[in-house]
Amino acid sequence: MKPPPFTYHAPRDVGAALRTLAQVRGKVLAGGQSLIPLMNMRLAAPEHLVDINRIGSLSAVDASPAGVRVGALVRHSDAEHAGAHPLLTRALRLVAHPVIRNRGTVVGSLVHADPAAELPAVLAVLDGTVRVARWDGRAVERDVPAREFFTGPLESAVQPGELAVSAYFPALGPRTGTAFEEVARRHGDYALAGVCAVVTLDDDARVTAARVACVGVGPVPVVVDVTAACEGADGADTDSAGTGGERADRGWADAARAVQEETEPESDVHASAAYRRHLVGVLAERALRNAAREGTAARGA
Repeated sequence: MKPPPFTYHAPRDVGAALRTLAQVRGKVLAGGQSLIPLMNMRLAAPEHLVDINRIGSLSAVDASPAGVRVGALVRHSDAEHAGAHPLLTRALRLVAHPVIRNRGTVVGSLVHADPAAELPAVLAVLDGTVRVARWDGRAVERDVPAREFFTGPLESAVQPGELAVSAYFPALGPRTGTAFEEVARRHGDYALAGVCAVVTLDDDARVTAARVACVGVGPVPVVVDVTAACEGADGADTDSAGTGGERADRGWADAARAVQEETEPESDVHASAAYRRHLVGVLAERALRNAAREGTAARGA
């Protein structure tokens, strides 16, 4: 399979890339792990291809106490090995296979906006942002919150002429744990359903905040705040027997049901909508328990 003809551009800096994108209607090439197959199958036929791989300034991972900023050319494998954010690192280990992670980019996955992909869910549950730039006589940037960035299946807020230059993942607070659970037909496949969770505990190991983002059960990542549903859940009682353990079990189960109610799964050749809804409930409870368990360990550290 071969792609249709296109004009190739290879800018050397961000300004040149933005000027090119302002002049032509084309696609940006970073990792190419989604774009190139689409072109080869003639599902995408851009007249211009703007290759940003020579722009070294987009290859940085900048970590600070407030969060992690990942440049547009940071590969999945580089971000994983950097280990700058626990939930991002955890999610990256679930992305496809090593050969894909060695070329694919974190920001490229976000812009591709596949609702079955892991990284959009991570950005969404953390309430992160994507920095987008355009040329207006000079480089003009805007930060788009995750809740506004994913606009539909394979659709993002990046407009023609714009370039996503980085993504920002806010840091976790104290006594906070994370987890990512998913089920796929084969290792490396897109998940039938997945859930990432962030749970914060107080000094007594009680849940003070809990959020999940679901993969593969809606047109965009489905984010649910389950703090109220987790009332009574105790991070120290996630495996307990007796009254305290039963109370914790009810809290996690109530949260899982709340997540199920917010999902809009569809049936396909791989799984029915009913199975996906059941699966997301099981995974939500598991992810919340595991995140609380990690938060308890962090609390005691």
